[in-house]
Amino acid sequence: MVVRRPPGRRAQILAVAADRFHRSGYHQVSMTEVAAGVGITAPALYRHFRGKPELLDRAVRLGLEELAEGLRAARTTAELAAVLAEVAVGHRPLGTLVQRDARLLPPPRRAALRRELRTDVALMAAVLRADRPELSSGDAELLCWSALSACAGLSYQSAVPQPRRAEALLRELVASVLAVSLDGTAVAPVAPTVPRPGPRARREELLAAAVRLFHQRGFDNVSTDQLGAAVGISGPSVYRHFDSKAQLLAASLVRSRERLWHEVDGAIRSAAGPGAALEAGLGAYVGFALRNGDYLGAMLSETERLAPPDRRAAVDFRRDFLRTWVDLLRQVRPEFDAAGARIRVHALFALVNDGVRNRPCSARPDLGDCLLRLGRAVLGTCGGETG
Repeated sequence: MVVRRPPGRRAQILAVAADRFHRSGYHQVSMTEVAAGVGITAPALYRHFRGKPELLDRAVRLGLEELAEGLRAARTTAELAAVLAEVAVGHRPLGTLVQRDARLLPPPRRAALRRELRTDVALMAAVLRADRPELSSGDAELLCWSALSACAGLSYQSAVPQPRRAEALLRELVASVLAVSLDGTAVAPVAPTVPRPGPRARREELLAAAVRLFHQRGFDNVSTDQLGAAVGISGPSVYRHFDSKAQLLAASLVRSRERLWHEVDGAIRSAAGPGAALEAGLGAYVGFALRNGDYLGAMLSETERLAPPDRRAAVDFRRDFLRTWVDLLRQVRPEFDAAGARIRVHALFALVNDGVRNRPCSARPDLGDCLLRLGRAVLGTCGGETG
């Protein structure tokens, strides 16, 4: 007798895997855990998928295929906004999987994923330029990448938003981003550059090198020999400063978020009034991101690799940092409720974090001013003492 598999089992497995990867991080999830979430045994799961890499690959493809299908049918910017919002809500883990976990895929698949995203942006840019013929191809592509990033911000919300409401707000945010004018953007720095310190102690050099290498290659792909070589010492000499590679990761993320908090909180506190404080905080965050893209990338991708106490501290910082922005935004725009403000702030962080790391857009000399304009669009402000 032939035993038939339940219909839709593969889709069910992919949904569970995507949710587990999204919540806990790829490295923290086992095939046994995915199987238990579906209600099958691990051997039964392996009859559908050969391993975790294939699960991750198929989970990412599922969302991107739906995105591409919708974009191919879109003819106006309003339709683009509807497609992006629908996919962001319907495949909420997708942003996290693409921005954080997809780099763990084999190199050929990573390259294919990047090509797929560039094709999606090209489709969007063609529609956008038909509606806004004054845009250059570079400006149109920056706006489209930014719209994708703003929607991906929904992935990072711990609370599940009400779907219809979230979709409506994301449509509004995408429309606002695609309507931003980049004409006359300034090339000058958006915030005062923090002076570089003089000769640093070896420990500080290791912290800076660790952030860069962990972001670029991933924690598991960086050896102590590579860390030592980055600062001109041998691999074993790293252990004179840190007991383990995990301790180095934790210390590097702590040092970086201390600097982030110092710069952004200092700018907010020194401003007069909520509107000026929000504008100053935005400028400080963009300025920090332009100088510290490696930290933002490592914070996004490596937090799940921390030991539980260090991971809790990192999550607590994110929560407090988010709350500061949400409270400030609601002072400036009291008509925004907490849920809507959180969606906007997450969209801002994702847009800026991607913007400083996403070539070729990140090479623009006016990127800082572009990100300020885009940030105001997703926050729903005009700068200064708005509201």
